[in-house]
Amino acid sequence: MRCKLSDTSNTWHRSDGDRIILTLHIQPGAKRTEVAGVHDGALKIRIGAAPVEGQANARLVDFLKNAFDVPASRVILKQGSSGRRKVVEIQGSSRNAEDLLGAGKA
Repeated sequence: MRCKLSDTSNTWHRSDGDRIILTLHIQPGAKRTEVAGVHDGALKIRIGAAPVEGQANARLVDFLKNAFDVPASRVILKQGSSGRRKVVEIQGSSRNAEDLLGAGKA
């Protein structure tokens, strides 16, 4: 299945008060960290770190905290700490989840 940045399907995110819940498909070991589009109901993010000793998860949190302009403590990995499919909660951001589609590279 090919990823599309223009896919506007919002099944990969939802808002709950001041929280944003994201469903992500992670591709570790990429050359750089960047959004790659929507993949099978999840936002695909390529991570420029190996999936070893939490490096890819740490890089994901760093990417999301910058994209949502929140401290790292407000980016919570709810599910999928050791898999490619992850559910992440962002707390207290004034940005929208759709903004990630234009977040580009980190």
